[in-house]
Amino acid sequence: MTFSARQIMTLAAAGSLALLVGAYVFQALGYAPCKLCLWQRWPHGAAVALGIAALAWRPLPLLGWAGALAAATTGAIGIYHTGVERGWWPGPETCSAGSIDGLSAEELLNQIMTAPLIRCDEVAWEFLGLSMASWNAAVSFALAAVWVFAALRPSDA
Repeated sequence: MTFSARQIMTLAAAGSLALLVGAYVFQALGYAPCKLCLWQRWPHGAAVALGIAALAWRPLPLLGWAGALAAATTGAIGIYHTGVERGWWPGPETCSAGSIDGLSAEELLNQIMTAPLIRCDEVAWEFLGLSMASWNAAVSFALAAVWVFAALRPSDA
């Protein structure tokens, strides 16, 4: 059985979608994402959009290479995040926060004191010795390989 470039791209995009859904399920279960976790979601979103584009239009090799870049990007962020979790290198010093425009000093202090502290350098969940960031990296690099395979396939109509 031979798979078309369109089918392969759809499979790779479905993998990114599954990882995104998994991230949101963990979030719903109380595992709030840190800044680096959120960064890892964006390239998956791009890969899903590229998969949809492959369904809507004739999948050119450029879509496959763009999908591979998106998957490899989230994989690289996952490696970086894993290193931060393991103490191999420092993580980002800043955190994202909501707008503070128009808040009084008391309201600002209250917002700071009630905000949950989600640290990038702590492993919130792991399986077989790998954190979510590590699993994301491993699966994302595998998805990048699938995207490259699709880019090297002859385009289908």
